[in-house]
Amino acid sequence: MLARVRAVPEKGAANKSVAKLFAKALSVPKSSAEVIAGSTARIKTLRVRGEPQELTKRLEEHLS
Repeated sequence: MLARVRAVPEKGAANKSVAKLFAKALSVPKSSAEVIAGSTARIKTLRVRGEPQELTKRLEEHLS
C-alpha cells in the first residue's frame, strides 16, 4: 500500500503519522499500529494488533 503524510521525517513524526493513518483506516486504537521496520527508509513495515480476520476484512475493503 502507498501512504503519504505531511509530517516531516524528523524525530519519528512521519512514522507516527503513518501508523496513525493505518490505525484510523483499520478502526483500531492508535496504540495498536506501529512501524516495526524501515523507520529511516521510505519503505516501512507496520504491525497492527487486532483480530486477524477482522483486520483482513477491513484492509480488503480499503483496497477494493
